[in-house]
Amino acid sequence: MTGPAAGMAPVFLGLGSNQGDRLGHLRSAVAALVAHPRVSVTACSGIWETEHVGPDVQDPYLNACVAVATDLAPLELLDVLKDLEARAGRQPEGHRRPRPIDLDILLFGDLVVAEGRLVIPHREWRERAFVLEPLAEIAAGATCPDSGETIAAICAKIRRKGGPWVRPFAGGGLVDEGFLPGQEPGREQGGRGCYPGATSSSKA
Repeated sequence: MTGPAAGMAPVFLGLGSNQGDRLGHLRSAVAALVAHPRVSVTACSGIWETEHVGPDVQDPYLNACVAVATDLAPLELLDVLKDLEARAGRQPEGHRRPRPIDLDILLFGDLVVAEGRLVIPHREWRERAFVLEPLAEIAAGATCPDSGETIAAICAKIRRKGGPWVRPFAGGGLVDEGFLPGQEPGREQGGRGCYPGATSSSKA
């Protein structure tokens, strides 16, 4: 496939769903990103099933992360993600409510951004095992631009805190064929946690 140059700074996105066909929503979002002419999906984590974090009661989420290369500016990429959410049926006022898909920019190279509707690194991600477990699968050695810590180190910290459960999801992966377009069949798209056999929890 054609798309942005592979040498661009990596961008990491978080995906979540707890409404309707959760796995289908995640896969559709990844397929839409793969099809976008200015986005190249370079890696996919495994999928984790996670307890809802918050005061209300909600069904469990499926969460995952993908790495992309893009020549879009951060706000342009945010607009792409919000459009995908809307097409999947997410309501504009759906923050912290059950939703078919949630797409977030977690890290964008070494940028630190605070522009009203966009904050990078993403707010509260350091306290969320449902973000850190899949992110550490594909970016364990990446460095957080505002703290200098690696993702693996942040993930290890959150595991020691305890909190809502997270567990590997055995019902399928983000890409049904097992590999992305342009990738050699059989090559791994991320593992199962930043340490073998990991199961983790975190506080809200």
